[in-house]
Amino acid sequence: MKNSTRKEEIISVASRLFNEKGFQAVSMRDIATAMNIKAASLYNHISGKQQILSEIILEVAKAFTIGMEKVCAKDISAIEKIKMVIEMHIAITVSHSEALAALNNDWMHLEGPDLNAVVKMREEYEENFRSIIKQGIHAGEISPNHPEVILFSILSTLRTLYLWNQKRGKLDVNILKKDMVSVLIKGIV
Repeated sequence: MKNSTRKEEIISVASRLFNEKGFQAVSMRDIATAMNIKAASLYNHISGKQQILSEIILEVAKAFTIGMEKVCAKDISAIEKIKMVIEMHIAITVSHSEALAALNNDWMHLEGPDLNAVVKMREEYEENFRSIIKQGIHAGEISPNHPEVILFSILSTLRTLYLWNQKRGKLDVNILKKDMVSVLIKGIV
């Protein structure tokens, strides 16, 4: 197993605290206390809370962006692409649930270029998903409901999965993928 660096430990502890309390309610002192070190020691590894939040959010946002790019590059039906997007979302959620909480709840606390990058990635992700849905409607694979309603329905479910999964005791990821794909797809086909 790879030993994590002190910076990675700080980010991991901060991610957990942000998930529990929210970004604004967590101080650098809280992070240091949770790590049993002095707050000043944190600054040897990171510049502050903003850097921590940026690293947490950008890592997971990039994972979604790369995943969507791979799905879009496939020469498969729109339904197969939607299945892949749902499965990718579940995999990222299960492996990065605390980071997903920051992405969903604290992204607006980012500043400058990092905020712009996350907003751009989110808009491109949604536009790619919207295009897949429209392709599916055009090909007759998906019922002719409004693409925005389909997009909203699927993404709302997937974006809040981390909350449900934490509260429900974390289902087996393979069961979660199989059953969520089934429920979400059968609702639009």
